Amino acid sequence: MFDRRILLTTVAGLFGLSAFRWLRASPAQAGEKAAQKFEIEKTDAEWRAQLTPQQYEILRKEGTERPGSSPLLNEHRKGTFACAGCDLPLFSSETKFESGTGWPSFYQPIEGNVGKTEDRTFGMVRTEVHCRRCGGHLGHVFDDGPKPTGLRYCIDGFGLVFHPATPSAT
Repeated sequence: MFDRRILLTTVAGLFGLSAFRWLRASPAQAGEKAAQKFEIEKTDAEWRAQLTPQQYEILRKEGTERPGSSPLLNEHRKGTFACAGCDLPLFSSETKFESGTGWPSFYQPIEGNVGKTEDRTFGMVRTEVHCRRCGGHLGHVFDDGPKPTGLRYCIDGFGLVFHPATPSAT
C-alpha cells in the first residue's frame, strides 16, 4: 500500500509538471519573436555581462519582478523611461499613471519604439511588449487603462532606466 501511494504521487507530480511546462511554453510565440531581427543583437554571454541578474531575467528570459519592488514605480519626475538593454526611449513620464498593480504603468509608448507579440503562457492569451531595437521583454499591455487610449502598459521597472528631463534655461 505504501509503495502504491508513492508511485501514484510521483506519477501525479510528473503529470502536473508536464502540464505546467505545456501551459508555460508557447512554441509559436517563441518562434515568432526569435524569428524577428533586431537592430541590436548580442550573445547570451554579452547580455549577461551588460545587465544585472534581475535585468537579464526580465529582458532576456521574459521574467517578471515582484510587485512593488521597482524604484521606478514611485518615479514622478518629468523625463523618459528607456530600455535598460539598449537605452531606446520607450515611455514619456507624461503617459505614466498609478494603476495600483505594483508595476509602473503607462497608457501609451513612444511612437514606434515598442513591439508586440502574442503571449500564450500559463494558458492565457496576452499581448507581450518588447523593445523594438533589442527585443528585450518589457511586460504586457491590457485594455483596462485610462483615456485617451484605454490601454495599460504594465511594465517591469527593472527592464527600464529613467532619464530625468533637463531643466530648461529661462
